[in-house]
Amino acid sequence: MSLRGRFETLIRVAAPEEVADRGTEIDPREVGLERTSIDSIWRACTATYRTGLYPALALCIRRRGKVVFDRSLGHVRGNAPYDPTDAQRVPATTRTLFNLFSASKMVTAMLVHLCDQRRLLHLDDPVARYLPEFGQHGKERITLRHVLTHRAGIPNIPPQFADVGLLERPGEILTLLANQKPRWRAGRRLAYHALTGGFVLGAVIEKVTGTPLRELMRDEVLAPLGFDAFNFGVPAARLPEVAVNAFTGPPVLPPLSQILRRTLSVDFVEAVRVSNDPRFLTSVVPAGNIVSTANEASRFMQLLLDGGELDGVRVFETTTIERAIAEQTYFEIDLTLGAPIRYSMGFMLGGRLASLYGLRTQRAFGHVGFTNVFVYADPSRDIAVSLMTSGKPALSPGITRTLMIMQTIAHHVPRDGTGPLRRH
Repeated sequence: MSLRGRFETLIRVAAPEEVADRGTEIDPREVGLERTSIDSIWRACTATYRTGLYPALALCIRRRGKVVFDRSLGHVRGNAPYDPTDAQRVPATTRTLFNLFSASKMVTAMLVHLCDQRRLLHLDDPVARYLPEFGQHGKERITLRHVLTHRAGIPNIPPQFADVGLLERPGEILTLLANQKPRWRAGRRLAYHALTGGFVLGAVIEKVTGTPLRELMRDEVLAPLGFDAFNFGVPAARLPEVAVNAFTGPPVLPPLSQILRRTLSVDFVEAVRVSNDPRFLTSVVPAGNIVSTANEASRFMQLLLDGGELDGVRVFETTTIERAIAEQTYFEIDLTLGAPIRYSMGFMLGGRLASLYGLRTQRAFGHVGFTNVFVYADPSRDIAVSLMTSGKPALSPGITRTLMIMQTIAHHVPRDGTGPLRRH
């Protein structure tokens, strides 16, 4: 056993060709790519799978609106580190559902921007204008823009959120957030809001539209565009389609364990366990439980990349998307994550030199999810990408292999986009 394997909790790695599935892919030459580039991306995926950190992973890439890569590796269930050796292993496919976790934030944000587009709200309005009970303890100055940009001053999750049953009582969630005292004045500090901001935005959206969040997604996005599952949670009947998440990697030790507990409100391993709880998967968590295939997640990013219109159906105005992805923070340390993050109103942005989306990804926009889920678009390369994973390591040397998937894409897909978004 390798030294790394002795100190990490890993899956039983199968031969990649035995646990691989492929969807419909076009000839990459049709969109200006070489077959060797696709082969290099596939090798990066198989190298990531071989780290033993991911029971299942799936990657879908669209280039110029066409699917050039749609593949999966691993098992939906039965191959987590603590599963018995005789457990039934269910292979993952390109139709397997994964949780986007925090990448859900950009979807909820786009619903806020849709409401702004329709003049149902204004981004600089105080939250308390729509949720009067929220304006307590100095929170009356918090605006929707503050929440979208992680500057509302309420990044800490109330300890009651550790009870997953609270998701079945949404009224109590809003009461908890209304009673919460901000850590600092709105707008003063940048600090990632893992869950709190999503519930606030979701409540505002439902208030101004008069429609439950899940139904709004269905009516405004899924039905018009023919999506299958891209929504908050899943019906109970579809739970078996969702990849089971598993804690992998080395033990989570202080000080990282303390930082993660402060961010998640529970221990890291417990957060992974809760992510598989049917109550979590069938509820509505605006900042954390869009469930989707990798293909449909990349298709949503294609909608944004195409300026809000896809397959002849317009959902967003192009100016709405341009406003949503415009940078709002500049070279500032996120006090929750402890790193400089470029945020727009709902998205994590790429970087001129380097970012989570690879090198030279200045125009990229998207979001990451717990942990090692990456959903983004890069207008410079005209790509929409979704990498979904069911392994949940907090920290491991193998994560560098995961990041190499995005870097391999950035390296092998030429930057030939002519503008920030494609306009119809």
